[in-house]
Amino acid sequence: MTNTLHSTAESASRVLDQLRGKQVLITGTTGFLGKVVLEKLIRTVPDIGGIHLLIRGNARHPHARERFLNEIACSSVFERLKLEDGDRFEQFLDTKVHCVTGEVTEPLFGMGREQFDGLAGQLDAVINSAASVNFREELDKALAINTLCLKNIAGIAKAGDLAVVQVSTCYVNGKNAGQVHEEVIRPAGASIPRSQHGFYEMDELIALLQDKIADVRSRYSGKVLEKKLVDLGIREANHYGWSDTYTFTKWMGEQLLTKALQGQSLTILRPSIIESALEEPATGWIEGVKVADAIILAYAREKVTLFPGKRSGVIDVIPVDLVANGIILSLAEALSERQEHRIYQCCSGSSNPISLGEFIDHLMEEARTNYAAYDHLFYRQPTKPFIAVNRKLFDAVIGGARLPLSIADRLMKMARQTKELKLLRNIDTTRSLATIFGFYTAPDYIFRNDQLMALSERMGALDQALFPVDACQVDWAVYLRKIHLAGLNRYALSERKLYRLKTNKVRKAA
Repeated sequence: MTNTLHSTAESASRVLDQLRGKQVLITGTTGFLGKVVLEKLIRTVPDIGGIHLLIRGNARHPHARERFLNEIACSSVFERLKLEDGDRFEQFLDTKVHCVTGEVTEPLFGMGREQFDGLAGQLDAVINSAASVNFREELDKALAINTLCLKNIAGIAKAGDLAVVQVSTCYVNGKNAGQVHEEVIRPAGASIPRSQHGFYEMDELIALLQDKIADVRSRYSGKVLEKKLVDLGIREANHYGWSDTYTFTKWMGEQLLTKALQGQSLTILRPSIIESALEEPATGWIEGVKVADAIILAYAREKVTLFPGKRSGVIDVIPVDLVANGIILSLAEALSERQEHRIYQCCSGSSNPISLGEFIDHLMEEARTNYAAYDHLFYRQPTKPFIAVNRKLFDAVIGGARLPLSIADRLMKMARQTKELKLLRNIDTTRSLATIFGFYTAPDYIFRNDQLMALSERMGALDQALFPVDACQVDWAVYLRKIHLAGLNRYALSERKLYRLKTNKVRKAA
């Protein structure tokens, strides 16, 4: 641990001063961003009063503490803490990390009223990073986790008069074009009533969507029902001005929470496309395959060579550690200045933009010159280019190529030849990725982060060093070619033997 840094910093850091002794509830720590926030708080804010983690039990680990020790505490995200001072890390987990078994989508988190009120009475603030980030989620599930569960977040905030930091997404902007500021976003499609307080009224829209969900449920079942609920979500999102169910329901969640917490402290923090860490806890640290990575992986495996996209458009990528720092800065401010609502965007597009064309060129050049360094990503040097074209040309080329191949595939099956055409399979992979991510590779908007940068400046030089949020520090050539690809190769694509807590602790939890 950097104890010298902490002892020097505590008196001068507004963040450390505000968080000293505070009790914070975090949801979503089984996810990528939630783990980074938790790691940063443990490592950098040793005098925090306590961190409470709301964790849903599962079949293997029904209790929150058991699941935390076996699925979260053993993550590679904590390797730095364990290597620097493993005993101190374990002591922090024993004394300051409190695991609460509960479900964020259930009223009272699935607890009894007495337990729920007791939890609220212990807390000072809530960070809600729980979400379904599936762009094509079934509408009922997306609505439950991204929108309706915020009634429960508001419930505990009201019960304990707590500050709330809600993690949203810059892409609540939907299909609006131009400069996107840190403010309430208007729908780009069908109109939705807006209150005199600035937020949009959700009650009628939610009731309408629930009626449509009930109608679909009454007519279908099984896998067909799942598909119909996915299709319903996309259709409704498009109707109101969003490209997918995820961003539509996250926008709805912002409105619901803004209304519910009138007169209380609320900060909405919107990240853009979150990718691997720039520096902390380790350069390139990442968990799983994220938005851009699915396309990178498909190119690396030579499944995709053509993709719909706008080479001149700004693709807004932000390292996960900068987002975690933005959350912690927002938390400190929310605890010091109550009864205000704020919106911050953690992004790169306005201050340090990179175009889709530059992004692709960095990827192809690294693949050409250094593919062998990424043995889990590139099985061999890609032989084909990765080309971004406009959507109409993409649809024409892919559709034209697929028709004869699909006929040939059917003929082969009629002749009882079971081998699938590889080219047809690759085209279907390309179409699937384009359906999910095509909106994000043809941007005509720029996300601004002026208010977040002003917050960072207000916090002072020391907190700017401890909790940096400025995307200007990212050298995109270095980040994309050396940090991000290396992180994908090391963390996301290889099976690694993780450093675990002491065996007796895991056994004790079991």
